[in-house]
Amino acid sequence: MKLKIAVLPGDGIGPEIVAQALEAAKAVCKKFGHELVYREALVGAAAIDAAGNPYPPETHALCMDSDAVLFGAIGSPKYDNDPLAKVRPEQGLLAMRKQLGLYANIRPVTTFPSLIHKSPLRTDLVAGADFMCIRELTGGIYFGRPQGRSEDGETAYDTCVYTVEEIERIIRLAYGYALKRRKKLTVVDKANVLCTSRLWREVAQKLEKEYPEVETEYMFVDNAAMQLIQWPKRFDVMVTENMFGDILTDEASVITGSLGMLPSASIGVHTSVFEPIHGSYPQAAGKDIANPLATILSVALMFEYAFDLQAEAEAVRKAVDASLAEKIVTEDIAAGGKAYKTSEVGKRITDYLY
Repeated sequence: MKLKIAVLPGDGIGPEIVAQALEAAKAVCKKFGHELVYREALVGAAAIDAAGNPYPPETHALCMDSDAVLFGAIGSPKYDNDPLAKVRPEQGLLAMRKQLGLYANIRPVTTFPSLIHKSPLRTDLVAGADFMCIRELTGGIYFGRPQGRSEDGETAYDTCVYTVEEIERIIRLAYGYALKRRKKLTVVDKANVLCTSRLWREVAQKLEKEYPEVETEYMFVDNAAMQLIQWPKRFDVMVTENMFGDILTDEASVITGSLGMLPSASIGVHTSVFEPIHGSYPQAAGKDIANPLATILSVALMFEYAFDLQAEAEAVRKAVDASLAEKIVTEDIAAGGKAYKTSEVGKRITDYLY
């Protein structure tokens, strides 16, 4: 099978972690007899510096011509610390989501036995937690119009907008995943206050009748934030709008004990993007100390969701499990033991895969 992917390393630690993930992808393809074809392109601060655009047309063209996109991270202190910057790296991420039609971000949250001690929650609360957060990615307040500032600069405004079509599309996707898992779906909104949330609930309640085998519950976002901490094992599949999902998925990510361990997939109309959920971590850039495992696990998601290659995805996950079991890990999860370099962890995983 020919696998055609675009590789967007991005900023900060992005190039280092993507390099290791790409080696893992090559190893899997060689083991299973696939042809991996890939090309790299600029995105984020690197693209602004080179082309004045955080998501250049050339990068978009490459993504459109690819079956999947392996993406690192976006962000740079150079722009974070400049409040007057007219172009920011994060605009590239929003542009990529919009132009590729990346309407759903999928974040599996799975605990690793060797890392439970690093979770801020008690072991009995998090051991065995295994759920999926699905966040709508191209609508809501991040994309709503109008938005801006008043002429005197004293007032700022953003608008949250959703259509029935946008909501129905992601609710159906969420039901599809629930059917493959434990058949429970939690729809998160703020329907007691927000008009857009009332539309979300209205659409979900209509669709609920089409999926009688799935247990559907509705939960206000503030309650969901509490339940994630009090009882994370109660969730199976959670679906919500853009801003709520942004906040809740970051909250959920710390349950496992390390932000550096969680992958994500952004499912799109034209292609899909696979990336770690952590940021560009510029303080570690170039030091060979960043944790590559979330990016490598994103490769597993890529094999699974973009190419429907289940055995290949499982091979990657087994390699990561082996690295964890042998304590060949980077400093963020070394727990006082020996800390290995990014490249050393990557090599151990590719050696396992070969």
